[in-house]
Amino acid sequence: MRIVLSLALVVFITQASLAQVTHEIFESFKLQERRNVSYYFPEDYTPEKKYPLVVVLDAEYLFDQVVANAKFYSRFEGMPEVIVVGVEQSKDDLRWEDCAFDEVSGLPSDKGKQFYEFLGMEIIPYLDLNYSTAPFRMFIGYDITANFGNYYLFKDRSFFSAFISISPRLAPEMETRVPERILAIDQQIFYHLISEGGNSTSNSVVKLLDQNLKSIDKPTLHYSYDEYPDANEVSIATYGLGKAWEQMFEVFKPISPKEYKEKILTSEEPVFKYLEDKYAMIEELFGFQKQVSLNDIMAIYAASKKKDDFEALKPLSDLCKKQYPDTMMGFYFEGEYYEELGEAKKALRTFEKAFGMQEIDFLTKELALEKIDALKADFGF
Repeated sequence: MRIVLSLALVVFITQASLAQVTHEIFESFKLQERRNVSYYFPEDYTPEKKYPLVVVLDAEYLFDQVVANAKFYSRFEGMPEVIVVGVEQSKDDLRWEDCAFDEVSGLPSDKGKQFYEFLGMEIIPYLDLNYSTAPFRMFIGYDITANFGNYYLFKDRSFFSAFISISPRLAPEMETRVPERILAIDQQIFYHLISEGGNSTSNSVVKLLDQNLKSIDKPTLHYSYDEYPDANEVSIATYGLGKAWEQMFEVFKPISPKEYKEKILTSEEPVFKYLEDKYAMIEELFGFQKQVSLNDIMAIYAASKKKDDFEALKPLSDLCKKQYPDTMMGFYFEGEYYEELGEAKKALRTFEKAFGMQEIDFLTKELALEKIDALKADFGF
């Protein structure tokens, strides 16, 4: 929900003087107090693009690590650029007040309810209103602040699409409530759980949550779990955050050799559908159309050959004509499609068109000429 910022007064810089990281005072109507908040914006931020929003609690310890991961992975195409907002909570042990829960019901305390609304009705709506944010929102917390993120699953539609839960101090019954809520929610949910070593009561509950989440067979749940036996309660954040971050944006990354072997080659669905579904999910989650990477096009092309799914070549060729119009890809794949259909004349004319266009990847003029010469020899054109 977008609101006019009459409910909260914010001391904030204008977009014209936007720096990468800023630290500001947010005067909250919901909390009736001032809170230290940090913001990270990509250097090349522009309103023409959409940016997923990452909310980080325990910002004094986690904010810099999250920003470092965001900058690294977005630079190397592992994820889209994001806006990060971090709420500081260490002063006067505010984290224990913000995220406190009733030991019997497991629900947030009165201050916890106010903090819940502070994030959902003040911080995030302000950024949604003033910046170009995408539908995808991620919550990151550690210990008791990690548990707090689960409460956003208790609505009919979760405010966050993704959760990184680092060594959570779980409220009563949360190990069963989280799976129940995920089963009830009709949306894409990404959930990454991180645990350190040891056999404490807290770790036992976390492992039970892991078992319950792993038992869920639901295509809209993207769950992963990492345990680090050598990590302690302090080092676990550094151990786990990088890998969790990478897995959270798996769908955005180019198709990997593992993905190719384990998902595309083993699927019974048409090869091209995998590509369609992948980029449809990217648009749904992140609010923009990502150009189909050359890597992904070649992966689908290779799979179509490997699985004798020549029907995939036609929609693949149409896609290439739109996204790589100056290259020979579109017409070359179309030529192979007609060749498989046995329509030699159409194949010949199409390969001739490909020959006149720019080379790309392994597709060269020499390769197109070989196709042309072979067709002429076989059919006497």
